[in-house]
Amino acid sequence: MADVNSPMAGTIFELIAAVGDTVEEGDELVILESMKMEIPVEAPSAGTVAEVHIAQGDQVQEGDLLVSLSD
Repeated sequence: MADVNSPMAGTIFELIAAVGDTVEEGDELVILESMKMEIPVEAPSAGTVAEVHIAQGDQVQEGDLLVSLSD
């Protein structure tokens, strides 16, 4: 299982991936808004979205767990 963590503090602007979605390495999972910029958070590897740990509008800190992927 691969965990996807927040690269920086910000607000969850958009959830792109949902539980059960199949993703490839580099696919966008979440759009994070920080300092008025939209930052895509990408899948580090191919897999299936096992869990989404955040909701749109949530405030996150650097390193917070966003999404878990299974092989």
